[in-house]
Amino acid sequence: MGTEQKLQELRLREQEIATLGGVQALLDWDQQVNMPVGGAEDRANHMAIIGSILHDRSTSPELGQLIADVAADIPDLEADDPIAREVKVAKRDYDHATRIPKEKMIAFIMTTSAAHEAWVKARRENDFPFFQPHLEHIVELLREIAELFKPYDHPYDALLDQYEPGMKTAEVQAIFSALRPRQVELLNKIANSEQVDNQFIKQLYDFDLQRKMSEYVSRLFGYDMDHGRIDLAPHPFTTNFGHGDVRMTTRFLDDDGMSSLFSTMHETGHALYDQGISPKYQGTSLGHAVSSGTHESQSRLWENLVGRSREFWRFAYPTMGMLFPAQLGNVDLEHFYRGINRVEPSFIRVEADEATYNMHIILRMELEIGLIEGSLATRDLPEVWNSKMKEYLGITPENDSVGVLQDVHWSGGMIGYFPTYALGNLISAQLWHKMTSDHPGIPEQMATGHFETILGWLRENIHQHGSRYDSMDLVQRVTGERLNADYYIEYLTGKYKEIYRF
Repeated sequence: MGTEQKLQELRLREQEIATLGGVQALLDWDQQVNMPVGGAEDRANHMAIIGSILHDRSTSPELGQLIADVAADIPDLEADDPIAREVKVAKRDYDHATRIPKEKMIAFIMTTSAAHEAWVKARRENDFPFFQPHLEHIVELLREIAELFKPYDHPYDALLDQYEPGMKTAEVQAIFSALRPRQVELLNKIANSEQVDNQFIKQLYDFDLQRKMSEYVSRLFGYDMDHGRIDLAPHPFTTNFGHGDVRMTTRFLDDDGMSSLFSTMHETGHALYDQGISPKYQGTSLGHAVSSGTHESQSRLWENLVGRSREFWRFAYPTMGMLFPAQLGNVDLEHFYRGINRVEPSFIRVEADEATYNMHIILRMELEIGLIEGSLATRDLPEVWNSKMKEYLGITPENDSVGVLQDVHWSGGMIGYFPTYALGNLISAQLWHKMTSDHPGIPEQMATGHFETILGWLRENIHQHGSRYDSMDLVQRVTGERLNADYYIEYLTGKYKEIYRF
């Protein structure tokens, strides 16, 4: 069998694996969007069966041999060549899959499926003890899974690597340690300045009109609704079942008229990335985002650098005012812009302003590391969470629903994901600096409702490549330098110095 024939056989197997992954994602989406409470046990069985089939396909000796045979025909797997990269990533994915025994994988699926439903109930009823045994089991399983990936510098490395391949715990800690004092300095300057008013947000905004505005903005940014849809879920997320079906969810709050809109902007960023991956990579090892941090850079860029900009609202505010005259009739554009960018420590991560957001992430990463290395017990999480919230943000959650129970991630076993949000913030600012240097007219384009240059630049430089480049290599390739937190701090400082006038 020649190299080309072997490569085509490999792609057929990769396509089958990708399709099964799409089925798995569809079941998960349905569980979070449509499934009745009583369907949890059946859904766990569904997920376990699909997961078992997917594991068999992903770890078959035939696939391993095929990858080895193709790799042997390629002179240099490190070459800047899409085929070399495709085989390298396939080899990495196969190695990862074969390290986890089938029984362990099924146990993980069953545990997280039950845990999700327990989390929904616990969050609704403010009952952490109800969720705690489920989380304890998840942590135990993840510790066991981490052990399968020795050698490592820290057990958390094995979990972080699932979301940010190649990144080490110590590396992220170093980034955060350098970032934290600079953000604290900024927060202190803001705290000593006159607070801006945002009471216009704290009103009841009609849900149907919120939905209309959210869908309008999502389409405006470039989201293809012929190949996607927006639904409701307890915690917003984006998923895809293939190139032609990329879906997002949002949620509406009774006491925050802007939450759903910014949530939709965030998820639109994710969806645009998934919709923009080159079709030639679909069904191959390159047909997905390179890392969660890169994915989050897209969501944070559209939510914040675009969606919270004065230029965007110069265009969009008349529409917002027309939909909500009672709430915004006496609020001018400048008042609105400053209000939606108000900096104020808050309990909920997804509602946090740009200046405090990373503190939420640092807190979660520290807790996750403690859980995985065994220095923190799950039963102690509420107390430690509240203590760190007081230390980092000066506030203490009034209950666990707005504290340790607020995020869906742990119920799904996604320990190791949270750091990628902060990495995404840093990457987004660095990309934005390069993009607006290449196209200085972007701010004025946004003010007239045109976002084609932004999306086109991201499609060309980020989206289309899928997993062809490692995340940090991609940042270097696009911006000319490795990840540099200075751009993020400069962006925040410049923006909030002007808003808070310090």
